[in-house]
Amino acid sequence: MSRDIAQEESVRETVQTFFQLLGTGDADRVADVFAEEIDWYVPGDESLPWVGRRTRREQVPGYFNLLWPALVAGESVVEFHKLLVDGADAVWLGRFTHTVQANKRTFTTPVAFHFTIENGKIVRLHLYEDTHAVSQAVAA
Repeated sequence: MSRDIAQEESVRETVQTFFQLLGTGDADRVADVFAEEIDWYVPGDESLPWVGRRTRREQVPGYFNLLWPALVAGESVVEFHKLLVDGADAVWLGRFTHTVQANKRTFTTPVAFHFTIENGKIVRLHLYEDTHAVSQAVAA
């Protein structure tokens, strides 16, 4: 099987753009890197309003507009460990540390994002993290 180096570089650039846009805090700009139809999945405790599936680009800002206010602004730490790219798929590995706004609890979780990129747009984003740690930290 031959590798498509140009495709993999495009995938890598799209994932990097996603994380750069996250840093802007502008949920609408983050949504711009997604295709119209998406396979978005963030598993977790259903009491957390941001978890679950999304299928359309216009649903992306809603995720961040629910999540970001739940965390203390300026106190999150994102550690990048590795980006693996194979064809249209990419896996971003790292660790997040956040502080919950409501109770000031800090939690750290390893994270893995599975992206699929088509024509420079994200068509799949699945987030894997320690959902138990997130739920425990957010619990009142």
